[in-house]
Amino acid sequence: MAASSPHADPASAALDVASGALATDHGALNLSDGALNLTDSQRRVIHMAVSLCLGYPDAHLHEQATAVREALADVPPVIQACFEPLLGRLMSSDWATLQSLYVETFDTSRRRALHLTYYAAGDTRRRGHALVGFTHAYQAVGFDPVMNELPDYLPMVLELSALAEDPESAVVVAALLAAHREGLEVLRQALITYHSPWAGPVEAVCLSLGPVDAETAERVAALITEGPPAETVGIETFMTEGSLI
Repeated sequence: MAASSPHADPASAALDVASGALATDHGALNLSDGALNLTDSQRRVIHMAVSLCLGYPDAHLHEQATAVREALADVPPVIQACFEPLLGRLMSSDWATLQSLYVETFDTSRRRALHLTYYAAGDTRRRGHALVGFTHAYQAVGFDPVMNELPDYLPMVLELSALAEDPESAVVVAALLAAHREGLEVLRQALITYHSPWAGPVEAVCLSLGPVDAETAERVAALITEGPPAETVGIETFMTEGSLI
């Protein structure tokens, strides 16, 4: 399967495919005690919707907002509610304000990054190896990431999750998200604290993955307090091992 930018038309087509599958997917997957019962198709729709919503708010995303809302019609109401504040903003015409808010939200805080490996590895040598791990996971499921993003870019990872229809690919992507659950939770908490309209979609992803266990919660608390590691070495390791950029 080939990836496209979360803003691109193929992503919208994938949203249509995933939402169309809801009509035939009746087997609920019980994640764990206290988790939402979601079908595989519902999870794929949620992840593609979040992938689109976390993209830069431009005119194309404005056009897609209605399709996202329609695709979410058959997911649990608690998930739908997560999207409404942002969808309302995306369907408005105040682009300059929303675009400025997007940059301010995701480009000015180490705890509000959209790159999953940053939370555990920060700017350390470990991040380069973690990025290579993402690339290997993409290769394992036949997914070609876009060339202008690092492979841990959350919208792209969620697009992969939405497109992973066969069981083997779904297991690979689920393991990738589970391995970086702490980062997702730190991002969620940071966006909530910031009163960001993008908090809802990230909340939807976390709800789709089920509750965290006690050990994960402890690691999340530590990351929230300490922030990502700050050793400044860049990502040269990744760039010399077959980088996508």
